[in-house]
Amino acid sequence: MLLSFYFFPMFSILKTTLEVLFVEKLEKILKESELTFEIIHHEKPILSAQDGADFLNIEVGQTAPTLIIKTDKGFFSLVLSGSRGKIDFEKIADILSCSKVKLATPKEVQKITGYEVGAVPLVGLDLPYIVDNRLLNYDFIYGGTGHPTITLKIEPKALKKLNQAVVTFD
Repeated sequence: MLLSFYFFPMFSILKTTLEVLFVEKLEKILKESELTFEIIHHEKPILSAQDGADFLNIEVGQTAPTLIIKTDKGFFSLVLSGSRGKIDFEKIADILSCSKVKLATPKEVQKITGYEVGAVPLVGLDLPYIVDNRLLNYDFIYGGTGHPTITLKIEPKALKKLNQAVVTFD
């Protein structure tokens, strides 16, 4: 019992430290890329596209959640415009020539990316990316950093420049 009392606070500290280290690594990569970006800190996690739009005072279409999808060809990062509202799984399956496409479970997301659902970074994952062309219509988009209370504001061209973008869609 004593072990668990000390283990869980230590795990929480370690997890927070790793998240901060990733954000620092992300910031270094972004500086080297010469892209315009901003790291935005906030007290509470942003849990929806509308929450992000309201908090950041932007259009909901500028929010860019990174979702992990599971297909019969493996896992992909799907970066959508918040204006979509929902995922058209049939369209994504057609684009990827897959028969099965679904959201990865929270456990799969954690295992594949190292991040919890809701904190998956917009750039930097070692997965192929599918990018929503709607995001390219904005000067800046906003998405995850790997830390639930830090948001990345970045030029949308970063999605292709810094990721393994395999396909875009309308």
